[in-house]
Amino acid sequence: MIHSDPPLLNHYGALLCCSTQCDESQSWRIMEECQLPLIDLSGLSSRDEMVRKACVAAIYRASSEWGFFQVVNHGICPRLLGKMRSEQVKLFRTPFERKASCGLLNNSYRWGTPTATCPKQFSWSEAFHVPLTKVSDEACYGEFTSLREVMTEFAAAMSKLARLLAGVLTENMGHGKEVIDNICDESTCFLRLNHYPACPISPEISGLVPHTDSDFLTILCQDQVGGLQLMKDSKWVAVKPNQDALIVNIGDLFQAWSNDVYKSVEHKVVTNAKMERYSMAYFLCPSFDSSIGSYGEPSIYRKFTFREYRDQVQEDVRKTGYKVGLPRFLLKGTEDFTRSNKESNTRIYIPSITANS
Repeated sequence: MIHSDPPLLNHYGALLCCSTQCDESQSWRIMEECQLPLIDLSGLSSRDEMVRKACVAAIYRASSEWGFFQVVNHGICPRLLGKMRSEQVKLFRTPFERKASCGLLNNSYRWGTPTATCPKQFSWSEAFHVPLTKVSDEACYGEFTSLREVMTEFAAAMSKLARLLAGVLTENMGHGKEVIDNICDESTCFLRLNHYPACPISPEISGLVPHTDSDFLTILCQDQVGGLQLMKDSKWVAVKPNQDALIVNIGDLFQAWSNDVYKSVEHKVVTNAKMERYSMAYFLCPSFDSSIGSYGEPSIYRKFTFREYRDQVQEDVRKTGYKVGLPRFLLKGTEDFTRSNKESNTRIYIPSITANS
């Protein structure tokens, strides 16, 4: 029998047999379901200045209070999203051995967490992690010729939306909308296609372990199965799916640039015992040598390049299994901030499937 899902159970079982208990203390109990702030982006193009200002204020408030929000009337055609989802499902239903060995989509296929040393570090999922520079490369698609056309259109639409929102967030803090736009290019931005197979074993197995994103912002298109959770007021809350909306979340770089005004919030995906889940994410990243510095004074973080940040994240993960992230770049005199982050469990495990998140 040919299987399309990766051998997640085998890997997880091996971890159960040979691992020691992870040292993080983390509650997996869900306290409540939340409705993320919902923002109608048609307000940005309104001729009514008051309507536009209200839309900008809503984006600013959600980015600073939640770090997450939903957008409707975002300009991406539902037909395109539907076609992309159909192509995504077709791709993941390819036999596992072919996905793992045939170099599809720039050899970007990943599954599970090869570096996990205990069950809590394991992600029950598979993904294609595709750089934007490879999205239109015909050689990457093999027999999936229809996927290339749809994904090229999808990537362009998501990029346009991401840059629009980044411009709003920079303008709202007194800077030109081109500040972020000028340093982000296709060499580092990417799409990730995610698939979370049903997991009947345990509700405590993560589809994607807790993490923050190492970018400026992320735009997520998910199905209606649910499973996304985020940290709000020191507790996990489940995000209620909205079929008409895309989800936007702030990344580490925007938090650093905004001097902690905008929040990069820890989030995760939990598994579903009976239903598989699909999602597609766009990550807005700067060029590797771009300098990231706080927009105002006194600055909380020292300046760093995106390359330096990525290298530090990867080094921490390699040595400890955990992403430390922004606390590594705090300026001297912000020890209280560092201490409060440690107390709120900021040690985040980053599996190989999310090495860039």
